[in-house]
Amino acid sequence: MSTLDQKAINRHGWRVAFASGLASYVDAGAIAGTGTALVILQGSLGLTPAQVGQLSALLTIMIAAGALVGGRLGDRFGRRRVFLVTLSVFVVAALALMLAPSVALLYIGLAVLGLAAGADLPVSMAMIAESAPEDKRGKMVTFTHVLWMAGILGVIIISIFFGNAGILGAQIIYGHLAAVALIAVALRWGIPESRLWKESQNSPADDERVDLRSLRALFSPKLFAPLAATGLFYALVNIAANTNGQFSTYLFVNVAGVDVATASMLGLGILLLSVAGLFVMMRIVDGSRRHRTFVLAAVLALVGLAVPLVFGVTAVTLVVMGVFGALGGAVAGEPMYKIWSQELFPTSHRSTAQGITIAFARLVAAGAALVTPLIIAAGPALLFLFLIITSGAAYLIGIFWIFRMRTFLKDDGAMVTAATAPQNVAG
Repeated sequence: MSTLDQKAINRHGWRVAFASGLASYVDAGAIAGTGTALVILQGSLGLTPAQVGQLSALLTIMIAAGALVGGRLGDRFGRRRVFLVTLSVFVVAALALMLAPSVALLYIGLAVLGLAAGADLPVSMAMIAESAPEDKRGKMVTFTHVLWMAGILGVIIISIFFGNAGILGAQIIYGHLAAVALIAVALRWGIPESRLWKESQNSPADDERVDLRSLRALFSPKLFAPLAATGLFYALVNIAANTNGQFSTYLFVNVAGVDVATASMLGLGILLLSVAGLFVMMRIVDGSRRHRTFVLAAVLALVGLAVPLVFGVTAVTLVVMGVFGALGGAVAGEPMYKIWSQELFPTSHRSTAQGITIAFARLVAAGAALVTPLIIAAGPALLFLFLIITSGAAYLIGIFWIFRMRTFLKDDGAMVTAATAPQNVAG
């Protein structure tokens, strides 16, 4: 292959990674933005702690439902067709939340917003993996988490300037999400369907055709093990990430005693460190240092969660936890789940498998979000103890199950194709 051809492939891969990766931006923006918007609206609309928990849980539940449905539709009808529809629906829901904020519309709007965001995630991730050059697949998939962080950054910047402006601040948060989603739809319009997906539809083999019978393959021994492992890892590690995304402002304001704008300023510094950690992840993910870096990052994240547990919840301890969690989570968190989800499943089942694991993880997070405000009211120390236990369990699954599973699958050869594994997968 000539240098010009390789450059063209790289450019196309990055174009798809950006346009498809904006799904991560709006997903993060919806979670973090709603967490901030609910704090802003709790005074204006008279939201109770129970309603804040219900609305946070509703958004997460609908993201889960959307991922389950969208992942299956993406394998059945194609990546492009599905990810154009999902973000178009997201635009409508975000505009509704911006134009007419009320308690009733919060329940309806967040349900539709979550459904659309969740449906887009597994399809867009599969599209990126199937369009990326083999030696840059991990890097391009990890880049989507940079966009995920950018979604939080957008919310933080808005909150710094408009966090104390009442309903207007919440309206601007949802308005900016509608604008980004609309830009993503425009960028995606010119992207062709995934070549690997089209090839899988033309395959005569039963295990490569996407129909109802093919779902049984996900529960065969070779695929159920990675399905269970990645699902459990993501569900457990995502509890802490989702809690920080939805309730960091709540903790800063209602426990640590700072205002929304100050909390957003502190969050901005933490976010920048998180982005720095993601660039480290992009450097190591396609190489041989994955395992060692994962272990170090896991320890760092657990130490961060222990700080507010030991020293109490203050602005300082929350910032320290955020710094450690940002650096640790960039490697030993959702970005690694995204990589594993591309490597462990064949093209014909990749989107469906991710839809199932995302749905499971978000349902678990929804259950946690439903009771988090009540746990905080009863005693924040209980919350951080719970987060340490769940995160620790996730890291053990990654270290002692998934890393070994990847080596086994590589040796077995069943799951390793140009679309499912990097050149060097050593732990």
